[in-house]
Amino acid sequence: MRCLSNIFWLAGKELKSVLGDPVMVVLILWSFIVAVILEASGAGDTVYNAAIAIVDEDGSTLTRQIADALDPPWFQPPLMFGADEAAAAMDRGRIMFTLGFPPGFEADVISGLMPTAQLQVDATAVSQAQLGTDYISNIMVSETRTFLTGNPDAPDPAVALELRRAFNPNGDPIWFKSVSSLLNQLSLLTIVLTGAAMLREREQGTIEHLMVMPLTPWEIALSKVLANVVVVLAAFTLSLLFVVQGLLQVPMQGSLALLLAGTAVYLAAAAAIGMFLGTMARSMAQFALLVIMVIIPIIMLSGGMGAIESQPDITQKMTMALPSRHFLTFAKAVVFRGAGVDTVWVQLALMGGLGLAFFAASLALFRRSMSLVR
Repeated sequence: MRCLSNIFWLAGKELKSVLGDPVMVVLILWSFIVAVILEASGAGDTVYNAAIAIVDEDGSTLTRQIADALDPPWFQPPLMFGADEAAAAMDRGRIMFTLGFPPGFEADVISGLMPTAQLQVDATAVSQAQLGTDYISNIMVSETRTFLTGNPDAPDPAVALELRRAFNPNGDPIWFKSVSSLLNQLSLLTIVLTGAAMLREREQGTIEHLMVMPLTPWEIALSKVLANVVVVLAAFTLSLLFVVQGLLQVPMQGSLALLLAGTAVYLAAAAAIGMFLGTMARSMAQFALLVIMVIIPIIMLSGGMGAIESQPDITQKMTMALPSRHFLTFAKAVVFRGAGVDTVWVQLALMGGLGLAFFAASLALFRRSMSLVR
């Protein structure tokens, strides 16, 4: 009973310390509001508002029809340039695509001669250039078919690919990016807050005060983990409800209670990592360097920036030791596919097991650190 009381009061002290620091409060608000919106809405895996110029040497009905089909939100209204003007504009970085039609383009299409249109692309933005090329190609094929048949719903070839998207019918990247961004903010804030709390005790000299009190390293460490988990979990919940679901309009198919429970498990694991780094570091500058070394692999290898399956085999095996990988799998299953405990219990168990392992290692290091101080 006394152990629980000590943990409660120590956790309260940590909460007051975090919430009483204006810099920390601003960092939390920025991370779960502004950063989530910017990362989700700035997803770069679709073409959006791309600048395009048309060099129309044919001036026919078909070329004007194709130009009119290149409309927002994928492309800016096309600019009608001459060949020299378009080349100069692309050199200055004003436009990304230049679509040129030769004289007699429409007549050749009607005659079935398969004329060639020229598409020049500024490929310095590689992904946008590739996707934009596919968009323009599909638009040209569709508009030409409409022009020839007079029917936009003309029959497809005998063999055609019919695409059906599961769990994200419109292929909206904001849905995935918002959840991935929440994971990044959870990882960064929890590790930073917990590690900074450990260092704050040492730099302010309060670690000596704790050592002369009837407290154990277990109570001190657990109180810091619990306090920071409560703060970040509250910020995560508000961000999920008002930013992700409210402002970004990302639907949630599964149980909110299950998602929050899994998030709490992940936060405990991330806090244990932060405590380990905070105990290992001897100054805030050293801690900052350690955070950079740890947080970048956590973010890059979790599956948020690229599919786990696309990573090298040895890297895929290494990511099994990252709680972030299992949390992202868990969160996507609950949010998008409506998964229940019977589906995601493996991810919950892995996050819990890794969290216990990290906490045991950080507690052992913390005990050693306190014994050296004594």
